[in-house]
Order: sequence, then structure tokens, then C-alpha cells
Amino acid sequence: MKSIIPTRILTRTAVLLALTIAVQYLGFPPPLMGPLVNFMLAVSAVLVGPAAGVFIGSVTPWIALLIGILPVPLAPAVPFIMVGNAVYCLLIGILAKNLVFRSIGVVLGSLAKYAVISGAAAYVLTLPSALAQALLLPQLVNALLGGLVALSTAYSVTWALSQRVSS
Repeated sequence: MKSIIPTRILTRTAVLLALTIAVQYLGFPPPLMGPLVNFMLAVSAVLVGPAAGVFIGSVTPWIALLIGILPVPLAPAVPFIMVGNAVYCLLIGILAKNLVFRSIGVVLGSLAKYAVISGAAAYVLTLPSALAQALLLPQLVNALLGGLVALSTAYSVTWALSQRVSS
């Protein structure tokens, strides 16, 4: 029986999910952890596809909650973080045709992610002010930083793979 999802896609998604969870377990401070996780989401969306990024972006908030990266009072924000991550990965993955579109995807994806998460923090969730702040501007900065670094990494990887194939 033929698999609906190619084994190559499943394997790459599983490896990137494992790497993303490993990054989360390293316990870096939030100014480093946020861009690293967004980096992994963007790399997944570009190298494997938007669905892989959406899947990984749906799992990582739960892992962050389980291992204490995300404080327990922010648990109600997890579904909004999942949606923000999904929009981020979809825009990056869909616009991953070339470097210019990838850049547009990172900017639009970061802005959309920020709009979803900060909108939820401001209008839907009832959170203490200090916790709500973590869901505002840091989300935009983390998404932009992670995405821009991912662009250069993904470009390097795809270039190296194309050189290997053409040799």
C-alpha cells in the first residue's frame, strides 16, 4: 500500500521536530530560545513544506508548557500560539519559491503571528500584565530574527544540495 505522505517528508519532519524539542530542552533564556524555535519553524516550512512547519509549530507550545519554558499561567495562550505558529509557517512555506518571496514570507508571517498572539493577549485572554508582555513585541522580534537566520541557512542548504545533485 502506498503511503499518503512520502517517507522522506515524514522522516525530515520527525528529525526537525526532534531537533526543535532538543533546542527547547537546552533551557536557553527567552531572548535566545524564542528566535531558535522560530528558526526551526521557518527552516521546517522552507525545507520540508508548510505542513511540516505547522505540525512542529503545533507541538512546540505544548512542549514549552510541559518543560516549564512557558509559565503555567500562560497555558490559555497555547492555542493562540499554535495558530500564530501555523500562520507563520504557512506564509513562509507558501512563499518559499525563491529568496525574495521567502523574505516577504518571513516578514508577513512574523507580522501575522504577532497579530494573532498579541491580539489574543490584548483582547481575549485575561493575563497579568507582566505575562501578557511576553506575548506582545517579543513575539514579533523572535519571529523576525528566527526567520531571517533561517532564510540564510535554508538558502545555504538548498544551494549545497543543488551543487551535489548537479555534480
